[in-house]
Amino acid sequence: MTGMDARDTELKKELDATLHARRELGEEYESALVDSFLEKVDQRIDGAVDRRVRRQLAEQQMQTARDSRSPRPTDSWGERFGFGIVSLVLAVPLSAIGGGVAQLPGMLVAWAGIVGVNLVQAVRTNPDLFGRRKSSQDSGWED
Repeated sequence: MTGMDARDTELKKELDATLHARRELGEEYESALVDSFLEKVDQRIDGAVDRRVRRQLAEQQMQTARDSRSPRPTDSWGERFGFGIVSLVLAVPLSAIGGGVAQLPGMLVAWAGIVGVNLVQAVRTNPDLFGRRKSSQDSGWED
């Protein structure tokens, strides 16, 4: 028996019990018996509606959670442009300090740091930057 068949059977038993009680108690209790039976039907309908609403709400919440986990760009073009400008502006004093303290090796270390910071930023915003691209040989097709 499925869940729906079991509920239909229970409802049929309730109706049979109500009709049996009406026969025993007489017509003066008919209105109260019908109201009692209808209250049970209303409760059953309310329970079914509540289950459906909860299920749909859970499905919507799961869909929202899936959508929120989808990858999105972490920054805009303006942020990348701003990072590049700041990097170049800071390169001038860093080069002067590095060159003034340790001449050419100091300047090379300063520029290596600047390039390193920009490289990390580039990889952070574009994770596939240095990844291996699939060539036609890696496509899975055999000649």
